[in-house]
Amino acid sequence: MNGLPDPGWLAAAAIATPLAGAVGILLARRRPNVREGVSLASGIVLFCVVALAAAALEAGERIRLTLAEPLTGLPLSLDVEPLGMLFALVASGLWVVTTVYSIGYMRAHRESDQTRFYAFFAISIASTMGVAFAGNMLTLFVFYEALTLATFPLVAHAGTPEARRGARTYLGVLLGTSIGLQLLAIAGTYAVAGTLDFTPGGVIDGEVGGVAAGALLALYVFGVGKAAIMPFHRWLPAAMVAPTPVSALLHAVAVVKAGAFAILKVAAFIFGFDLLRDLAMTDALLWCAAFTIVAASLVAMTKDNLKARLAYSTVSQLSYIVLAALLAGQAGFLGGGLHIATHAFGKITLFFCAGAILVAAHKTEVSQLDGLGRAMPVTMTAFAIGALSIVGLPPLGGILSKWLIVEGAIEADRAVLVAVLGLSTLLNIVYLLPIPVRAFLRAPPEGAAPGVREAPLPCLAAIAFTTLGCFALFLFSDPLIGLLEGPSGASP
Repeated sequence: MNGLPDPGWLAAAAIATPLAGAVGILLARRRPNVREGVSLASGIVLFCVVALAAAALEAGERIRLTLAEPLTGLPLSLDVEPLGMLFALVASGLWVVTTVYSIGYMRAHRESDQTRFYAFFAISIASTMGVAFAGNMLTLFVFYEALTLATFPLVAHAGTPEARRGARTYLGVLLGTSIGLQLLAIAGTYAVAGTLDFTPGGVIDGEVGGVAAGALLALYVFGVGKAAIMPFHRWLPAAMVAPTPVSALLHAVAVVKAGAFAILKVAAFIFGFDLLRDLAMTDALLWCAAFTIVAASLVAMTKDNLKARLAYSTVSQLSYIVLAALLAGQAGFLGGGLHIATHAFGKITLFFCAGAILVAAHKTEVSQLDGLGRAMPVTMTAFAIGALSIVGLPPLGGILSKWLIVEGAIEADRAVLVAVLGLSTLLNIVYLLPIPVRAFLRAPPEGAAPGVREAPLPCLAAIAFTTLGCFALFLFSDPLIGLLEGPSGASP
């Protein structure tokens, strides 16, 4: 590209840039303005690098690079394809927005250890880029584990007993599932296929079938704990003890989407859709995803804590992507890939608003929000828009990804799953929309503290950007769908 002999450097730069940013953040630890400037600059540079890689991919360049080969025939390699590019664009773009938000939130909330926060944030994004651009299952596993370890200090950031308990649950579930189940699946894949490379159409189709292939599929689906299929979902609500910027990006975008992304990659590039459609285990796992969609929504309805309600909503929404992958068809794959973006913008908006409410009004419970829309109209309007995108109403992006998943269920002749998705949408309405309704339509409680105002300007700027993004994903979705439909995209 443009005379460069090897565009693989772009994939490496996407990982190296946030790592260099982490070093700069540590060096600037005594100068908060410089430290935050380094964090913001790193995010901007990273997004530019990813955008260059997207342009190269669009031009037909093959972006691949071998980082190392620790075992003969098992390299750590990067290989950029459309689904990974979409994930990288979303994660890198929202890192910039979350950094802006963090500057306002961390200062207004007077959080301690901010240098550690920004440094591990950067390392987490580097790991996310490694997951997005992984060329084989071994590389994805290595960066997947690095992401777990890098986010652990962020979950435990507050240092309270509750934070330490939440962080232990987070680490225990994610490491337990990945080492105990996912790693076993990876070893089984290599044993039967002789390769772990992501290959359109899959690498084990024709090599193994029946019970053995079904067992491998179950190991992958439950072993990718970040996808939060029940009963391996407890880590996500436990992680809500983290500061809101962590919840917003890492638990609405990077960490949870790394799990859903991994399931899509396994379905399309390790098994292949032809094999998936023939496996009895696929049916069983589809029901597990459907159960998680409905059950997590029902739990969300019982939660008065705002972040806990949003956490269980995320558990439900992640299973949309798992279900889409297991439908084993083009429409489902497109819907699952697009849901990575649409859910990210909708849910990060909701988490940003939850953090703004905490900073400005010191409220954490849904029952405390009566009348708050009068004092914080921008925040609560944005919350309403983000909620409507999660529900899936036009003109917001959530309707497009949900519709494609429904189309995939129809193509697969899964009428019951269409009903499940419809029921989930109704439950989304029940647990999300009463929040802005009570904020705008109910009177403030007697004796409510006067003088509540909107959160700091950096928080509001980030909220405004992601809210507009919910509309943009509806109005300008064609480039993203075209990206997923490109070579090695939605026709695996």
